[in-house]
Amino acid sequence: MLPHVIVYNGASVDGRLDWGLGDEGLYYEFVSRWNVDAMLSGSNTILVAQFPEALAESPVALEPSPSDAADARQLLVIVDSRGRIRNWPVIRYQPYWRDAMALCSHATPRSYLDYLKEQQIDYIVAGDDRVDLRAALEELNARYGVQVVRVDSGGILNGVLLRAGLVDEVCVLVNPELVGGTTPRSMFVAPDLTSPAGVIRLRLLDIERVRSDYVWLRYEVVK
Repeated sequence: MLPHVIVYNGASVDGRLDWGLGDEGLYYEFVSRWNVDAMLSGSNTILVAQFPEALAESPVALEPSPSDAADARQLLVIVDSRGRIRNWPVIRYQPYWRDAMALCSHATPRSYLDYLKEQQIDYIVAGDDRVDLRAALEELNARYGVQVVRVDSGGILNGVLLRAGLVDEVCVLVNPELVGGTTPRSMFVAPDLTSPAGVIRLRLLDIERVRSDYVWLRYEVVK
């Protein structure tokens, strides 16, 4: 069974994810509205925006903390078919999630899968050249009982999930800013359409004006 997938981003009025300052505290206030089982991120988001030190390989394998059935924190799931993350402990032992794991493909180097085993990092192999996100999400549900996933990532992973029809909700905290530019740093990056058939229709579920100038939008993806 597929979990319920929510894409959530803070963006400028023109849909850009970069350069806008926004209000990080307000952004995470809205995160608490969902009872999320797992947070899904791309390796680039993790390495560039959050933990650049994870590029350097950890010199030692650290024992994982004992599992606690009462731990309600989310599971961090990182799409890393190329095996870019080399310091899992710096990510794993953050207070925001109960554990971290990787999504890989059959093209992921065998040496990287061996490294994950050595570090006692769980992983799912799905797909040939790239991660098959549908199969991986189904496995997350089957293996961990994950029912709700929040996507915390950039436009590329958002775009793959949306084009594959795997997203149930799209939520945006609109920052009172304009960024401009010509590079595709929006919250939805995908190849240009060749017909209107590929347009993704949304149904508005909720809208809030927050702190005078911010707007929170919640949409259902029409399937």
